[in-house]
Amino acid sequence: MCGICGIVSLDGASSPDRAALERMNATLVHRGPDSAGVMLHPPVGFAMRRLSIIDLPGGGQPIANEEGTVQVVLNGEIYNYRELRERLLAAGHTFSTHSDTEVIVHLYEDRGDAFLDELRGMFALALWDARRQRVLVARDPFGIKPLYWAEAGGRLGFASELRALEQMRGFRGEIDFDAIEAYLAFNSIPSPLTVYRNARKLQPGHKLIWEAHAGIRVERYARPAPVDAGALRRESEADLAEELRERLRDSVRAHLVADVPVGVLLSGGIDSSALAALAASESSGPVSTFSIGFEERSFDELDLARLVAERYGTDHHELVLRPDAAELLPEVARAFDEPFADSSALPTWLVSRLASEHVKVALSGEGGDELFGGYFTYVADLIAPRVGRAAAAARPLVELLPSSSRRVPLEYKAKRFARGAALPPLERHHAWKEIFSPDARAELLGGSRSGVRDPLDLLRERYAETAGAEPLARLQDVDTGIYLVDDLLTKTDRASMAHSLEARVPFMDPVVAELAHALPTRMKVRGFAKKRLLRKAVAPLVPRQIVHGRKRGFSIPAAAWLRGELLPFAREALAPERVRAQGVFDPAAVQRVLDTHVSRREDLSRQLWGLISFSLWYEGAGRSADASNSPASVETRHRPWGLSQPQRPT
Repeated sequence: MCGICGIVSLDGASSPDRAALERMNATLVHRGPDSAGVMLHPPVGFAMRRLSIIDLPGGGQPIANEEGTVQVVLNGEIYNYRELRERLLAAGHTFSTHSDTEVIVHLYEDRGDAFLDELRGMFALALWDARRQRVLVARDPFGIKPLYWAEAGGRLGFASELRALEQMRGFRGEIDFDAIEAYLAFNSIPSPLTVYRNARKLQPGHKLIWEAHAGIRVERYARPAPVDAGALRRESEADLAEELRERLRDSVRAHLVADVPVGVLLSGGIDSSALAALAASESSGPVSTFSIGFEERSFDELDLARLVAERYGTDHHELVLRPDAAELLPEVARAFDEPFADSSALPTWLVSRLASEHVKVALSGEGGDELFGGYFTYVADLIAPRVGRAAAAARPLVELLPSSSRRVPLEYKAKRFARGAALPPLERHHAWKEIFSPDARAELLGGSRSGVRDPLDLLRERYAETAGAEPLARLQDVDTGIYLVDDLLTKTDRASMAHSLEARVPFMDPVVAELAHALPTRMKVRGFAKKRLLRKAVAPLVPRQIVHGRKRGFSIPAAAWLRGELLPFAREALAPERVRAQGVFDPAAVQRVLDTHVSRREDLSRQLWGLISFSLWYEGAGRSADASNSPASVETRHRPWGLSQPQRPT
């Protein structure tokens, strides 16, 4: 696992700015504290920070072929590198290391760009082909590892994190209001948008190519997707459950490949419990497991995590998160390069810190819900065609229900369902998850909103690509390509890498996803039963209470905290003078959100968390919307935020 970055002089001749490249690399030290590497080969410069996981003494980067004409930097892991290495050795290639990165160099020599199709792993990589005067930058098909790029000052820059691009000379941090509109709708900024107008995320399964005489182009090379309805698997449920169990076992076995200890982030849910069980059975010694709990019983799953830990004799570690977390929130916000409002980032950040004290690699359960049907919204998607009109008609009465601070209480679900039940499939699916409605976004943004793009267009484009699949599978695919990538995987990457911990996600493996994409809906969701096949597959591995337990999710008691212990923090973070100084949201509209939540008229904790997170990001970023990128502002950009007098960023 590493952080990578690079600069390409677009004139094809001049040398990249080494000082800027080194500044970029310095911002990524948390992603790779073990070593650093730099390559300058005009017009290209690559740099990286390494977290040593495979081939500890010999896996430094950048790494080249025998003649030095192909150079590669990699962030991630290639799990099938040993098989690829053996094949390449048989074909006559010479290796100088035992690292997975070197395999990419020789595979490119053999296959050209088609080498990407053979990689099983999580990766963001960059490759320089000196003979062809060509740079290739690519991101894995599931978007597990991040990659940003920008053009500034006649140069192309790329990096694992947006903060590195900010070090390029000529980079301007002008806020992109398309991105802010999407942030308010989704609580994260979806690819390819970033918070800045002149920077973009490279989307999953895409490659960016620069050639000296052809410029820059971005192309898709891979698109995992559900199969057409006519190609669904038709075997018995028992046979498919057995196949799924073995595919999961194969994936976990591959994800355990490392020259350092590997642990498991164990939430107590079915996904992480299955990973812990399989990791324990595939490991020669005890596996370390790490769990976060809460004082609020309805949110706490430590008792379930302990059942798994005791059954498999893991080296188990726990931490209880209490509502005095305000002191941590600015630090968590600084782990993200742009506004990020998933409140579960807080426990993920803490469990990653806990794990990093014991291991350098941990398995995490992201992807199980999207692939196998784990969300209550999927149940709602299936019943809405039958009861949608009646639910919409009952909406005026449902809206009168008082708000609770419990975990996703019944009245919250009822209000959400009634609001979206009569809409078309994609729109209602989004309505149940939407953070701020279009009217609320317009109220918050005021005149700044004019001319921005409808965030749902991103969902519609994704949805249109799967017209032949089953209806629910199409909605799952939207979640997999947008919510999973830009919320859950982003959260896990930033929270873990903030502590120099490599998080691996075995559910997001082609061996597992291929089967999930071919399952009929009835094997995922039927009635109110979710993850039907997955539960059957892992039933022999995990305690009964977990197999048949209800989904809780890795969430925090945000509604209660923002009406209690965190309320003073929220009031100060969203103080009208502070919001006015930032110049993005209307202070009166922000205050109405806060007042509505505190009065218990409605649970607006997710909306409030988003506004607080934006304020923390904005102040911590150390720049106004159109600030210049002077060295002085770079030095103060990530100072502690503080909650004293509001001040405009320097």
